[in-house]
Amino acid sequence: MVTSEQVARLAGVSRATVSRVLNGSSNVSEETRKRIYAAIATLGYGTNILTTGASLNRSHTIALALSSDDGLNFTHLTDTRYYFYLKLLQYIEREAAKERYDLLLPPLPYGMLAPVDDPETTYILALQTKHVSGVIALALNSTDPRIQALCHSSIPSIFVDSRLEGTNTTYVKSDYMDGARQATEHLLQLGHRRIAFFPGEAISIAGAERLMGCQQTMAHAGLVINPNFIRPSGWNLMDGYQAAMTFLNEHHDVTAIVAGSDMLALGIQRALRKHNLHVPEDISLIGFDDIDLSETNDPPLTTIRQDTQALSEGAVTRLLQMTRGEKTPAPLIASTQLIVRASTRSIQK
Repeated sequence: MVTSEQVARLAGVSRATVSRVLNGSSNVSEETRKRIYAAIATLGYGTNILTTGASLNRSHTIALALSSDDGLNFTHLTDTRYYFYLKLLQYIEREAAKERYDLLLPPLPYGMLAPVDDPETTYILALQTKHVSGVIALALNSTDPRIQALCHSSIPSIFVDSRLEGTNTTYVKSDYMDGARQATEHLLQLGHRRIAFFPGEAISIAGAERLMGCQQTMAHAGLVINPNFIRPSGWNLMDGYQAAMTFLNEHHDVTAIVAGSDMLALGIQRALRKHNLHVPEDISLIGFDDIDLSETNDPPLTTIRQDTQALSEGAVTRLLQMTRGEKTPAPLIASTQLIVRASTRSIQK
């Protein structure tokens, strides 16, 4: 059990100073208060000025941290870039329920009335207030303060689509490079050589690894990608549409396109139609994720399937291992599978 003495030692203050801060005393400098609350967040002792003296026992609650710029969750779930994660969340909920755990979506993770103005510390304090057992973080942006907060805390955490490891953290992700390899090899086998690549956000792990897999496969075939044929964008459907409109307005002569997600592929297809180009008669198109819409698209979309069930089960299983005090498990890199449908065809010579 963490004690106030340990908090005081880590913060470099006396136990009396810790007590004054926890009791809301104003007779403590702001810099000292920050150090004390940072120590509390690190050690897992207390939560705010209302919880004096007692350390918290963790409950059967798993917090979800979803990618967002303002700390809100449902506000952004309608963005098409999150469509893939909806299926992932379904499986996570089922796995958590099977293990008798509740899921929590903190709406304001940084705390509007936080005791300190450090977003990393206040996020951990907010989680401790809710007595969470662990956190599953989905597709957080690289600059999200919750990443460093979780990596430095004692709260077990699983990152989805972020390669982060630590004493209490590990990750799960798909084998993006191999999925991209399968997509590119499929097009090469169909005779395509002038292939454009729309990897999504190339600075993200998902985008960077998918692009790298495409590049390595082309290089292995003795082909060099025209730099103009690589078009990074956001992950929303309209991002794919706008990037493709710009690309097609430049009159590039390609016979196939690999998209970093199915949503991007659907946006690209809309742009192709605007230019009176048809899939797959004029241009073959392949996506990534195998969301439900890919199968019902016209034509049905060739894509790379991610194993959402394996990713979800792996995330929950690893998190619960850590909550039981077991050794931090190794990351999970789930296999991917090429699903061939009607949006790709052999090149017409």
